[in-house]
Amino acid sequence: MLTDLEKKIITAIQDDIPITARPFKTISENIGVSETAFLETLQDLCNRGIIRRLGATLRHQKSGFDANAMTAWQVEEARVEEVGQKMALFREVSHCYRRNPSSRWPYNLYTMIHARDEAACEEIARDISRATAVTSYKLLFSRRELKKTSMEYFPNGNEDG
Repeated sequence: MLTDLEKKIITAIQDDIPITARPFKTISENIGVSETAFLETLQDLCNRGIIRRLGATLRHQKSGFDANAMTAWQVEEARVEEVGQKMALFREVSHCYRRNPSSRWPYNLYTMIHARDEAACEEIARDISRATAVTSYKLLFSRRELKKTSMEYFPNGNEDG
């Protein structure tokens, strides 16, 4: 069972998070609680497994990037953690994660690269390749955005759900 405050917080974070120095302070003020109470409650929801992760979606078109490429990398399994850490440090990379390869698709590490154009994405991938000594990769360029929405647990702010 969720408290009224917990429901308010979940409702507030299912929308866009403001781009400010202290976004949770802004959100907490909007729902009428202190930033400390907001953060403590949010941490408790995470600790209890009610919230498993907070994710951010980069709307690259609105941020000045005209191209993005999901880059699939074939990395030796023993190096996945080390290589993933290095790849994630590139400022042009917004996502970096591991997936199981298959016999028809041997790639097991993925990065989302954002840049001004496709040529720049290709150059960034070459830079990442040189930095990690991973030479087997494929760039998959986005052609059309089909869906980019977040889960809504309390639609229209209806906390009775």
